[in-house]
Amino acid sequence: MLRLPALFTVPGDALAGAAAAGARPGPRTLLAVGSSLCLYEAGMALNDWADRAEDAVERPHRPIPSGRVKPAAALAAACGLTGAGLVLAARAGRPALAVAAPLAATVWSYDLALKHTPAGPAAMAAARGLDLLLGAAATGGGTRAALPSAALLGSHTLAVTAVSRRETTGGSVLAPLAALATTGLLTRLVTHHRTRLPAGRRAAAAPGLPGSGPAGKPSTTGALATALATAYAATAARPYFHAALNPSPPLTQRAVGGGIRATIPLQAALAARSGSAVTALLTAALTPAGRAFARRATMRKVSIT
Repeated sequence: MLRLPALFTVPGDALAGAAAAGARPGPRTLLAVGSSLCLYEAGMALNDWADRAEDAVERPHRPIPSGRVKPAAALAAACGLTGAGLVLAARAGRPALAVAAPLAATVWSYDLALKHTPAGPAAMAAARGLDLLLGAAATGGGTRAALPSAALLGSHTLAVTAVSRRETTGGSVLAPLAALATTGLLTRLVTHHRTRLPAGRRAAAAPGLPGSGPAGKPSTTGALATALATAYAATAARPYFHAALNPSPPLTQRAVGGGIRATIPLQAALAARSGSAVTALLTAALTPAGRAFARRATMRKVSIT
């Protein structure tokens, strides 16, 4: 029910947010990561509780329809995890709590009301963007500098969620094509329109343009951002392309899985784009662990992606 492989896509939100805020990750960043994990898993549990009737028909192997988990237990877990996420955010400071509260509201609104409406993908995108802003607020005390990164990550999530809406029935060519186009656009934006560095990092950068190396040569973080963005495109584009050619349920599900896995290199690329190579590499290091767990468990649907 908790879909452990997808959990590895969560810490990168806070890390990318911290990088975008121009701050080094610290104890408050860890609190933001803990809050994000709790709210993510709350969404997973609530998702299964809300979809228990639908899953009984389409996914009878899921924990609630199969009888392994009681509906009341799933709902209680969602409530408890939401509370824990808000408490951790409060420990990280008022700015973090100010972001975590609407994030929790978005999670519950999506699962209980918006999931099967046209607003569903937008709500999911908002949740992922808010999660990145949570890391920025907890680490740097503000969110303004992290808004561009949140918008880019939210756009990726919007595309993945749009594809996931047809993963059990298939038949949609437009959604994977749109996701493929979004992947190409995001890759270009990450590699060619890097965020202006905060004052502290501009001062530490080599003379010349912000974030540039000597004599106008690309900086180390710029090269790293390009490499990570390329990894992002390579992870997401191929399954999207296959699903567009043959929008069957199995290939559509693979496209969703590819989009979810691509979240980590995108987060790492955003961190590098913000000028933090160490944070980018730390985020990218989550990829092998996520793949290892993914081999043992199959992700069949998207919740707080």
